[in-house]
Amino acid sequence: MTGERVELRAPDGSAVVALRFDAPQPRAVVVVAPALAVPQDFYRDFALGLAERGLSALTFDFRGVGHAAPRSLRGYRATIDDWLRLDFETVVAAAREQAAGRPLFVVGHSLGSQLVALLPSATSVRALVAVAGGSGYWGRLSPRMRPMMLLMLHGAAPLSARLAGYFPGRRLRLLGDLPSGVMHQWRRWCLHEDYLVGVEPGARDAYARARFDLLSLAFTDDAMMPQANVDALHSHLSGVARESRRLSPADAGGPIGHVGFFRKRYRDTLWPVAADWLLARTDAAPPGAAAR
Repeated sequence: MTGERVELRAPDGSAVVALRFDAPQPRAVVVVAPALAVPQDFYRDFALGLAERGLSALTFDFRGVGHAAPRSLRGYRATIDDWLRLDFETVVAAAREQAAGRPLFVVGHSLGSQLVALLPSATSVRALVAVAGGSGYWGRLSPRMRPMMLLMLHGAAPLSARLAGYFPGRRLRLLGDLPSGVMHQWRRWCLHEDYLVGVEPGARDAYARARFDLLSLAFTDDAMMPQANVDALHSHLSGVARESRRLSPADAGGPIGHVGFFRKRYRDTLWPVAADWLLARTDAAPPGAAAR
């Protein structure tokens, strides 16, 4: 099982490239939503692991990244709003159709988890596993990380994007290559104490309306996402049943950091934490069902 490539059509007519991993007897469908500048191929092994446990999975690329990257990003127009309302929403709609009444879950890595509450169809998501997901606000980073983050936000990001016509992250060894519109929007979020909730119109209300179950996974050796930033963003999910776990390299059997959770070496230590939690919700009533 390597993943079937599918091309979905976004509302603006553009193609959203996804990989589909079908479980033999699926109990649910999981959308794996990527982090900023991380291509979907990075999540292939994890998605395969979910399918082997009865959870069909869909991975995808945001426009401008991975299989959805143009030959050149110079002048390429895309924002995080496009990623959310065109790319992510299109994949969630396809997953909902594939689920055919079964539960629809999301495993979101960093940015991928931050966007779920903002989806137009957020009510169709029954549960979210947020992996290294939280606020990107620079002011809660460790004293060692703050100067580096500020240098990127005030120097490298705006200057390089202006000169190159996109954010040349690979050349700078900062994140990865990104459309300038994406970097501009994310930069604004990182400079605000409430991150995206304090910047985007309607975001605060959308977070308050969210009703999916949430498992938050944070890591003691993740310098990019301290627990304070995780708690700060998730505090806005006031209607969500939240469970939080903080894992260490000792729990995993090796370093985790901001991206390590999805590496194949952790299929027997870290991946079951997410898969078991989701499987426990395949037969549960949707959040808020009793109230309805």
